[in-house]
Amino acid sequence: MSTAKSSGPLHEALDYALGDAVRDQDAPDSGSRAIVALSGGLDSCVLLHLLRFGSCPGPSLVAAHYDHAMRDESAADALWVRGLCRAWGVPCAIERAAAAPRSEAAARRARYAFLERVRASEGADRVFTAHHADDQAETVLFRVLRGTGVEGLAGIPARREGSIVRPLLACWRDELEAYARRVGLTWRDDATNDELGYARNVIRHRILPEAEASVAPGARRALVRLARLAAAEEEAWDGLLESLLGSVEVTGDDGSEDGGEIVVSRDALLVLHGAVRARILRSLVARLGRTLDEGGTTLAVQFSSSGRSGGGVSLGGGVELRRRLDRLVLLRPTAAEPDRTLTIPDAGPGRGTVRLAGRPIEVSWGGRGGEQGVETMEISADRLPVVVRAPAPGDRIRLPGGTKKLKKLFLEARIPADRRAEVPVVVDAEGTVVWVPGVARAVETGGERSGPTVTIGIET
Repeated sequence: MSTAKSSGPLHEALDYALGDAVRDQDAPDSGSRAIVALSGGLDSCVLLHLLRFGSCPGPSLVAAHYDHAMRDESAADALWVRGLCRAWGVPCAIERAAAAPRSEAAARRARYAFLERVRASEGADRVFTAHHADDQAETVLFRVLRGTGVEGLAGIPARREGSIVRPLLACWRDELEAYARRVGLTWRDDATNDELGYARNVIRHRILPEAEASVAPGARRALVRLARLAAAEEEAWDGLLESLLGSVEVTGDDGSEDGGEIVVSRDALLVLHGAVRARILRSLVARLGRTLDEGGTTLAVQFSSSGRSGGGVSLGGGVELRRRLDRLVLLRPTAAEPDRTLTIPDAGPGRGTVRLAGRPIEVSWGGRGGEQGVETMEISADRLPVVVRAPAPGDRIRLPGGTKKLKKLFLEARIPADRRAEVPVVVDAEGTVVWVPGVARAVETGGERSGPTVTIGIET
């Protein structure tokens, strides 16, 4: 196999495509390190040859070969790749799957996980893969046939998740093969690429050739053009989303892997066209680490305009959309923890924590109060022990005008229904509600009680 440099229009076009990726401000410079995904097939061998021997200065290279253990010949492919890398002076990392993946999707996940492990262990900036224009056309058609959304029409991105770079995406397979034969490259053919048991092979060997022969001679190029146009549309949307999100007053926290909450102005959202609302809601759900499908998106848009206050809907993936008066709230709830009540047995001093609907609330008693963010109330010591707990059905509190249900009190105080379980309620030894911090304090009955009091402070 030849390692000599070559010139000419084809080589220059390929070299330019590669150089554009390497010279990009986000790509590594000549002093950095990059991983090359090397299957041993035509495409990846051309890519490695261009990186190793092309005229464009690039990073130092490590080849990475993943043996899926799905074919009898795969072990021989790995040995061949090792020999190629030795001949070209390129370090090579090889790994074999412990068990053959059960599907193309599982194989792809395992391969990319391996490439990321190699990238991390080598301290590399990028992983180069050899996807080309034919791959793009097949991917777009495959997604169309499965009913993709507009975003899916963008096909394979030239960059993925920061570290994946695909410099040959604008080049066609016949161009790569012509280049390989001209410079004397050899490669390994994967027989499974011709088996029609795989959906992508049916598209490659039957549907696209028939479409070009009988429907549209330029079908492949048209599909690549469609991907390019869709990608430009997506880029335009990305540029607009930031200002659109600002217009709907996004607040809250997208949280950690355990949960999160994002709040938007319902009125501001409803001013926008339904398709724009859908984009915004999908973008916000993505911040919670989830993806809205078509059904979830439709449900979210409908609820945003017609959902009642206090109500909510599940959007799938553990994400909920709720309405709190004039606000819409996207939630990815945390794992449920049981409520933990707190008993204040004596005049103290003491401290403790009550947990209501997953929210920890600090409680102190027997002190002087005055702490920032803490509401206090003096309670007659003869009412001890008192309990701090969540609201319970039927709870009432005595106010100057008579008793009132806490449910009605919360409604008057404009406390959203899904937040009421977080409100602490203080009840005395007889089970009478004496205080709802931030909402109401009970009046005494049967004359004012005398004697010592205890100051209770509850975090607000």
